[in-house]
Amino acid sequence: MRSMTLDAPTLEKLISAAVAAPSIHNTQPWRFRLDPDTVTLEIRAAPDHGLRHIDPTGRALHLSVGCALLNLRVAVAHFGWEPVSRLLPRPDEPDLLATVRFGGTARTASSPHLYDAVWRRHSSRFPFSERPLPTAVHTELAEAAHSEGALLSRPAPRETDRLLRLTAEAERRNTSDADRAAESRLWVRDPNHTDLGVPPEALGPKDSREQVPMRDFGAPRHPAVPASRPFEKRPSIAVLSTAHDRRTDWLRAGQALERVLLTATARGLRASLLHQALEWPDLREQLVPWPSDRRGHAQMVIRLGYGPQGPSSPRRAVSRTLTEGARSVPR
Repeated sequence: MRSMTLDAPTLEKLISAAVAAPSIHNTQPWRFRLDPDTVTLEIRAAPDHGLRHIDPTGRALHLSVGCALLNLRVAVAHFGWEPVSRLLPRPDEPDLLATVRFGGTARTASSPHLYDAVWRRHSSRFPFSERPLPTAVHTELAEAAHSEGALLSRPAPRETDRLLRLTAEAERRNTSDADRAAESRLWVRDPNHTDLGVPPEALGPKDSREQVPMRDFGAPRHPAVPASRPFEKRPSIAVLSTAHDRRTDWLRAGQALERVLLTATARGLRASLLHQALEWPDLREQLVPWPSDRRGHAQMVIRLGYGPQGPSSPRRAVSRTLTEGARSVPR
């Protein structure tokens, strides 16, 4: 159903869609403000939700905001407007990461399957089945990334093993680094007491085969979650990369990542994000093997497959993500 009136319920639905995006450790490092004069939504960084040790450059924060931006674009189009987005629109306001102006009637029809997937998508840190992904699905996911200016590569089995070893090495470093380990542990939180962080039941088990290195977080699992289980023998891994590595590229990568995740959700796939190796510069450089005359920058390693949905993580209420003055809605 389309609405060409930006009333309070529509604004709340739009922000709810943006907030449904994934973010590192479910930190939800964003806040929104509506400029009623130009009918433009601003997305700003929430630096108090950043990860000082794990994400010192803010790259993962920008990816998270990019995911929220893509969800907002999908929702704005769903309600009938043309989403006109700008990245880093004001250099003198570094916390303003993006704006979305509500243009006229959307030039192209919105994708109902993507809008529906906004509400169903969430990470699954549980074992997947051995069912392989069809080639057509891989192609569709690669096209989704390409439409947002990124590359999604599908490594061969030997290369997949190498990427998993890099991720395992990063996980070993993370658990050995006291500051990073403590920061991860801080974001495992009881959903009854907070709307941020990862609830213990969403952590999932460890891989008893020690092949798929899921993030440990250093926190106790929920009693209902087994300590370890065998994961899939041949994981399906994809690497999202960009040609450059500027702040705008991080935001574009986040939009590409979320379009890939929404497309995967619409096709019945589950996904989990293997971010550990991206947190160590020397390991990150090894994630994208390019020919000698080219260079790419890895932005995310994605594990895809068919399996259980897994518990979801909480999201902040819209009222807690809108800044003062944002509720003056055109009538």
